[in-house]
Amino acid sequence: MMNPIASCPMPVKTKAKKCRVVVVGGGYAGLAALVTLRGLSDAVEIILIDPNSDHIKMTQVHESFRKPLEGLKLPFQLIEKRFDIQHIKTDLSFTEADLVSIHKDRKIRLGNGCDLTFDYLILSVGTGFRTVGLENSVKTLTLSDFVKTPGPELLSRHLGKTKSKASQISIVGSGATGIQFLFEIAHYISDHHLPWTLRLIDSGTHPLHQFEPSLGRYVLSKMDELGIAYHPEHYFLKQGDSEVVIEHRDTYERQSLPSDLTLYFSGKNSRSRLKTNWFGQVKSGHKSLSRIFSAGDCSLFRSPGSNSLSAQSAVRKGRLIGQNILRQNSVFGFKSPYLHRDLGYIISMGPQDAIGWVGTQKNIIAGSPALTVKNVVESQYDLLLAGTNTFAL
Repeated sequence: MMNPIASCPMPVKTKAKKCRVVVVGGGYAGLAALVTLRGLSDAVEIILIDPNSDHIKMTQVHESFRKPLEGLKLPFQLIEKRFDIQHIKTDLSFTEADLVSIHKDRKIRLGNGCDLTFDYLILSVGTGFRTVGLENSVKTLTLSDFVKTPGPELLSRHLGKTKSKASQISIVGSGATGIQFLFEIAHYISDHHLPWTLRLIDSGTHPLHQFEPSLGRYVLSKMDELGIAYHPEHYFLKQGDSEVVIEHRDTYERQSLPSDLTLYFSGKNSRSRLKTNWFGQVKSGHKSLSRIFSAGDCSLFRSPGSNSLSAQSAVRKGRLIGQNILRQNSVFGFKSPYLHRDLGYIISMGPQDAIGWVGTQKNIIAGSPALTVKNVVESQYDLLLAGTNTFAL
């Protein structure tokens, strides 16, 4: 039986009282929350705080090897106009201890020293990436580099544009991001007849180890076809001028391999996530801060819903807390719990291939069917940013 509260639909437009909602972080969760707020109420004043000029579709950044990087960005200036919000370009950070006083005072201090009051605060700042070994490395790129500069330009800058110089590229991390970049670059090398070779360095025993082993086997078979070297059960230590140093995770044996550039995608750091209750309200000890909500990678919901560090979960959390703020601010007051379960997960493997699951992790799809699902999901998100909601809670 469906939960009666979770299944209770919001009206097309609510009659919630006027209020100011401040959204900190313009990623997937933050935008999903503000689009939901505006879609359901004209009475809400929405202020977005983000240090960047654009919203970036992070799950598609690897596609800059075959698409313009600007096409993966949506200017916040356009978001302001489309959804009648205000964007303040500044960087904010909070500790859990800060949030108690912020909740009490209902104001935050901006970078210019001014205070910004709020009725509700949404924290959707994401989470950082693991950076072990990077402080001692040179010629190492991370996802943040590819967000700023298209992939082909970055690689040419570090490896040169000549087709006569053979170069070795090491990719660290066999999660979804690492695999997507690995195959995107492999196809780019093939299409442009470049003398570059690839290797994958993996601390696990097989690629995509967080999923069914059959996904990893499929990835390995495609790596063999493309001649990509694989080094499982090895930690990355550093990238030098012309070599990468790795260490076996069990024997601690170190070895140096020829490498001109390392791309480091070892995953997100999930240690300092904000704990929330079932409705997305941040908890301080045993107490819920009723006017501070959190969504996205920075949040850990204490509920049966999915807490995966994925765009899917971020969007679902953002939409839920947008609805819950309006419910709390209305005459009804009841809120919905977060019960969303992941519906699937698709990993791109270049322009013509993909692998993942739909429905259950046992239901594996690959090739054209997987690409079709991936394109549908991306189109669904594009529609949300255009103001058309096709998501169901």
